[in-house]
Amino acid sequence: MGIFNMIINGQPVKAESTFDVINPATGEPFAQVQAGNATHVDAAVAAARAAFPAWSGLPEAERKRLLHAIGAAIEANMAELMELVTKESGKPLGGLNGIGSGMEVGGAIAWTHATADLELPVEVIQDNDDARVEVHRKPLGVVASITPWNWPLMIAIWHVIPALRAGNTVVVKPASSTPTATIRLVELANTILPPGVLNIVTGESGVGSAIAKHRGIDKIVFTGSTPTGRSIMQNAAANLKRLTLELGGNDAGIVLPDVDPKAVAPKLFGVGFHNNGQTCACLKRLYVHDSIYDDVVAELARIAGETVVDDGLAEGTQLGPVQNKAQLNFVRELVEDAKEHGARIVAGGRVKAGAGFFFEPTVIAEAKDGMRVVDEEQFGPVLPVIRYTDVDDAIRRANDNENGLGGSIWSNDRARAAELARRLECGTAWVNEHGALQPDAPFGGVKQSGLGVEFGRYGLEEYTSIQTLKIMKR
Repeated sequence: MGIFNMIINGQPVKAESTFDVINPATGEPFAQVQAGNATHVDAAVAAARAAFPAWSGLPEAERKRLLHAIGAAIEANMAELMELVTKESGKPLGGLNGIGSGMEVGGAIAWTHATADLELPVEVIQDNDDARVEVHRKPLGVVASITPWNWPLMIAIWHVIPALRAGNTVVVKPASSTPTATIRLVELANTILPPGVLNIVTGESGVGSAIAKHRGIDKIVFTGSTPTGRSIMQNAAANLKRLTLELGGNDAGIVLPDVDPKAVAPKLFGVGFHNNGQTCACLKRLYVHDSIYDDVVAELARIAGETVVDDGLAEGTQLGPVQNKAQLNFVRELVEDAKEHGARIVAGGRVKAGAGFFFEPTVIAEAKDGMRVVDEEQFGPVLPVIRYTDVDDAIRRANDNENGLGGSIWSNDRARAAELARRLECGTAWVNEHGALQPDAPFGGVKQSGLGVEFGRYGLEEYTSIQTLKIMKR
């Protein structure tokens, strides 16, 4: 069993005790990780603060070079990182439609290189005979990253690389159920970066709270549940920390009657079930027009029945286990509640017998607004399909949710679909797609789905403060 240490000021650090990391495909531990505490948070923040002046003062070209070297190191260790991601998160090496740990590590490489090349040029507001007014972007100081268990390595990259690119130093706290790939990432990065620039503290309880309250941290970037995000926001008020919060989503997709059910169903299934539905911007509520409803449901059920569910390390696996037992029980609870309230389970609906936290890919017909499986984020391999007759009503129902991360319209009429998509109350809207992200396009939620954005220039600006410089000429 592997033992993974924290990294503080460039050095491995042990705690007084460790905790187990469970492989969700077997239900058994495969690694032990240090159980850090608030004292380790203090040490990591102190190291980051000490490293900040030199790191923020490096020439832009040098910071870029070092970040590109991190991308190269991830690529050189891709196979090892893929195996760690699969063992801790359960996602297959390949996965449904190629979305698995290979995609996660490959995406981490691509995001690192793309973010390294981002620019924040000086903006000139005025330049005349009276004065020159410039707007400069300056790093904030110490950034804390708190990451979730569903895409552990990818989201760490989404947090860490723009923070470093902007000139900040970083303390990472990964989810306690999926820390190993992120620890290995930080180990690799510390062979490249100066000591203290990137630190990692692991722990089960208390570490996140210590970070949220810490007065030596200037910004927190967090991906996870809305209740936890609210708690972080409350604690961050003590020293007015900057925040980027990417929180829960209950994304709706609306299928118009002009599509071919057999052609659209595989796409809908892919965007609803990749990573076992454990993606913030997965399709989680599917509204289908009455005229094609039965045909779309039948196709989704057929695909679900043919999907290969197994250990993510096994060849040909499309979907792995749910990441943890608590989430498995929650998914089962939502499905049972839907059955009790009149929905039909047309595919799946059961926990798979044997070891691990496996749940069959589940398609729920005759789902209705008001059912828990529709109103709450399932975050599992479950897709409720809701019937509608009027598209304006479908949009109203899609918007009648406290979440607002993503949404989609599916139609052969792209112009009409784009017009309808703009009416969805969400941070990102797609036409004939759902959940596709890219490193140069901003991504973030509205309503209870978050605060701020990530990716591209807009995301990079979130790691900086503005300084206005006015130079008088008279």
